[in-house]
Amino acid sequence: MPQCLRGENAPKAENFHRRDALWQVEQAIRASGPLLDQLPEPDTKSPLAQMTHEERLVADFHGTGLTVGPHAMSYRRAQMNALGIRPASALKSLTNGQRLRIGGCVITRQRPGTAKGFLFLSLEDETGVANAIVHPDLLHKNRLLLISERFLMVEGILQNQDNVISVKAERVFPLFVTQAKTSSHDFH
Repeated sequence: MPQCLRGENAPKAENFHRRDALWQVEQAIRASGPLLDQLPEPDTKSPLAQMTHEERLVADFHGTGLTVGPHAMSYRRAQMNALGIRPASALKSLTNGQRLRIGGCVITRQRPGTAKGFLFLSLEDETGVANAIVHPDLLHKNRLLLISERFLMVEGILQNQDNVISVKAERVFPLFVTQAKTSSHDFH
């Protein structure tokens, strides 16, 4: 069995990446046979390249539906800032009635029967969750975009009523953040 799996003289975890771990596991499950059993197996790095952030995100969401690393939006924060997209955590310090942009991964879409055709979105970024309210006319004009896109940018007016913060949407746009197959909880 490879030494790093046994814990003997194991190198520090940060010296190995995910593909190194897979390489070590593969070595562990292959029997060496009686001729080589007594020889120590050196811990070696795999010949495989370290995963990129995008490959890790795709693998995480494919395998578990979430990521154990940084949020996908954190890799694009500079781009989001350039577009004027505010982080969710900044909304509580902004003035009611201010025009702004928010963006993130759509985690919920709600359209209650009592809401007179309004759509409510929750967009998650690396700092938290921002809520958007979509008027029925805007929903009608952008239905496919609002129902199918995994990441959205919403432009509108900040509403802070009794510390309930949301953005009244005036325009919506798709955002490319990752190819990872994120999912949302829709219309529950």
